[in-house]
Amino acid sequence: MPISSDFPFESQYVDVQGSRMHYVETGEGTPILFLHGNPTWSYLWRNVLPYAAENGRAIAVDLIGMGKSDKPDIDYRFFDHLNYVEGFINALDLHDLVLVLHDWGAGLGISYARRHPGNVIGIAAMEGVIRPSRWSDANVIQRALFRRMRHPVKGNRMNMDKNFFVERVIPMMTDRKLSKEERDAYRAPYDTRESRKPVAVWPREVAFDGDPPDVHAEIAANYEWYKTVDVPKLFLHATPGIIFKKPAVEELEREVDDLETRLVGKGKHYLPEDQPDEIGRALNDWLPAVVKSVV
Repeated sequence: MPISSDFPFESQYVDVQGSRMHYVETGEGTPILFLHGNPTWSYLWRNVLPYAAENGRAIAVDLIGMGKSDKPDIDYRFFDHLNYVEGFINALDLHDLVLVLHDWGAGLGISYARRHPGNVIGIAAMEGVIRPSRWSDANVIQRALFRRMRHPVKGNRMNMDKNFFVERVIPMMTDRKLSKEERDAYRAPYDTRESRKPVAVWPREVAFDGDPPDVHAEIAANYEWYKTVDVPKLFLHATPGIIFKKPAVEELEREVDDLETRLVGKGKHYLPEDQPDEIGRALNDWLPAVVKSVV
């Protein structure tokens, strides 16, 4: 099926801590919550949501300050986002939910699941913040880019003044060429310098070799929990991948109990842009047994 640039969903909003969070949804039944990362928004999931909707109520939310959600004057650190994700789930009164996670959405989603273990019945993740980050896992180009983006002056110049993450990183880390309509959709929420603050902050939150220590402690705790928790876990990966290349996937398979892995084909980091149909089919193979557990 051709990858569509259309976003045929009705925008909905809910108040969380005095700000509106934007989300879209399709389908009915068990809630299946999709969490994106940097610098995307619910648009990332547009071609995957219809598959998940065959199994439940597929919901894609925009993180606070991102996409069509409000942009309050906050720091936009990891724990700020986590508070708003928790608030969103409470506001929609979501119970027994399945999480589908990408990039920073994985870190946030696994944190939520660890803190609220009785409310999550399944975790599907891809190319995300699942375990502590190590500089040694990044190649020379990635290390140079992230060191620059983590600098308080140079990073703001790159991502707030020049919109580098949106203009360069998304195309660079997507295996196919995005259409003008798709690139415009990713630009739209970040059309001013101030609107790009969350995009600039996220690279500083990657806890390479323990820095920043609070985020490192959270992600380390997440991974220890994730390795042994008795919750269905699906991990999707692509060739060559960015965060999870073949050796890293094999390491996950050795360390994480009862992890189901599936290769979705060729892709880099933004897998829902590279392989939405394969991701959708993988979810449709996995979700029925997960959803059935609460019916």
